[in-house]
Amino acid sequence: MNKLSIIAVLSAATVIVSCSDVKRTPGHIYMPDMAYSRAYETYADHSNLAEKGINFDNRPVAGTIAREEEMPFPYAKDQGTDTTNYVASKQVKSPFDSLSTTDAKEAERLYQINCGICHGTKLDGNGPLYKGGEGPYPAAPKNFIGDPVVSVMPEGQMFYSVSYGKNMMGSYASQLTRKQRWMVIKYIKNKQLAAKAAAAAPAADATAKK
Repeated sequence: MNKLSIIAVLSAATVIVSCSDVKRTPGHIYMPDMAYSRAYETYADHSNLAEKGINFDNRPVAGTIAREEEMPFPYAKDQGTDTTNYVASKQVKSPFDSLSTTDAKEAERLYQINCGICHGTKLDGNGPLYKGGEGPYPAAPKNFIGDPVVSVMPEGQMFYSVSYGKNMMGSYASQLTRKQRWMVIKYIKNKQLAAKAAAAAPAADATAKK
């Protein structure tokens, strides 16, 4: 058989095999989950995945933080009369040095929805639930502007109070994400600084006139 005949036979065999309908498999697969990806449907039932042969539990790896997510708060809620973590939370700094125009508007909206009803739209502790003592709230909520303690409370301690609750105020961790809580606290701090600046202005004018 000459070379041309051999080439012709091999070419024909190749065409026949490549066009064959017989399913070809690579044999044993070392990692089948990677070779044959299982689709993850958004609204599908993801319970008992292991029983379905899918070794995936949809939980983040311990110690990891999702992209664009803030660092978790380092202190747990104090138990009983212990105030160790509440005091230590003073050292925690806010991840926000400032708020963008968009975030500032959103922070104000979140404050009015979640905080203004008690602490007042003006942060003076006279929200609709208290209403100068006429409302259903039994005691005046904290005045963020006029209270000498609250007006200088560190951001970390405010975050502790909003996250775990303090005295008559419950936790808002289920209503506000970590980012939203920090945004609201920055909004309050900005209002406190503005109030202090406004209070200092008349005194400065009086001194200048002398």
